Amino acid sequence: MPVHALDPYYLAFTLLITTGYQLTGFFIAYTAQFDKITDFTGGSNFFILALVTLLCGGTFHTRNVVTSILVMVWAVRIAGFLLFRVLKTGHDGRFDEIRKHFFKFLAFWIAQILWVWIVSLPVVILNSPAISDVGHGGSNPPFGTSRDIAGIVLWALGLFIEATADIQKYRYKSSKTTSKDKAINTGLWAWSRNPPYFGEMMCWWGIWILSLSPSTNGTLSSSSRSAQYAAILSPIFTVILLMFGSGLPTSTKPQAKRFYLKSYGPTAHADDAGVWEQYKAHVRRTSILIPLPPVLYKHLPSILKKTLLLDFPMYQFDEYKDGPQAIEEARKTVERPEQA
Repeated sequence: MPVHALDPYYLAFTLLITTGYQLTGFFIAYTAQFDKITDFTGGSNFFILALVTLLCGGTFHTRNVVTSILVMVWAVRIAGFLLFRVLKTGHDGRFDEIRKHFFKFLAFWIAQILWVWIVSLPVVILNSPAISDVGHGGSNPPFGTSRDIAGIVLWALGLFIEATADIQKYRYKSSKTTSKDKAINTGLWAWSRNPPYFGEMMCWWGIWILSLSPSTNGTLSSSSRSAQYAAILSPIFTVILLMFGSGLPTSTKPQAKRFYLKSYGPTAHADDAGVWEQYKAHVRRTSILIPLPPVLYKHLPSILKKTLLLDFPMYQFDEYKDGPQAIEEARKTVERPEQA
């Protein structure tokens, strides 16, 4: 029998669970001043919401079970990988500037609450009584609709890309024989400069599409259909976050700056003079996000790359505009320890 908690779509219920879980993680991380649970707490929260709403919904229709399992598999994969990575490295440099500041560190965890809750909306709403409890206005069309199949295929391709790219990048960075004077350009990384982000976007578009059949093939009320369609916030939020928040902006331009300084920075060596030119050649032939064969991408017009293929100016390091400032900042960083 379904559990009816606070609202028919489990929105308030799951927000309370997420807030409690994340704030517990925050107080542990802030008190102990370590990063080993930060990303794990975010990833594992998805697992908790999928499992709890499936159990509370109590219907166990095939679509609900499959969708919940796919979310839990994604959560186990991302949480496990990020925990393994931080245990190997010892700490997460992203938090060096905010870890000791209560409110700045708290702001990150609040953002993580919003991320988990919004992105989990498709599975949360699908498992809720309003959607799946046939006795209370829900609907359960037979599993195997075109949307079910499309959603599973999208999710599977996305998970394959995301997981494979993460493993390839970890092996590259861990290898003692691989030169770190050039960007990774093997495997999936030869086709995209950010394949894990593309894979993650595909996963959540797949989950949303998979959850939709009660609305498209069933007999839900207009308000319940609206709730399911509104869950498109999940993949849209994922795309916005990775393209304009914690994804591409924190990886592309900073990486370009690092390779530029290898060639022109205050500690540059003559042997590194070609590093920047090699990186620019890598950018010209490698798509920023959507995987494309390098032999095709490098011949495409620049205007197409900077528009439809998403390599926007905000991601690009301009050696003439940004270069002098980068060199000056690097020089100050080098001089500071000497003065101390």
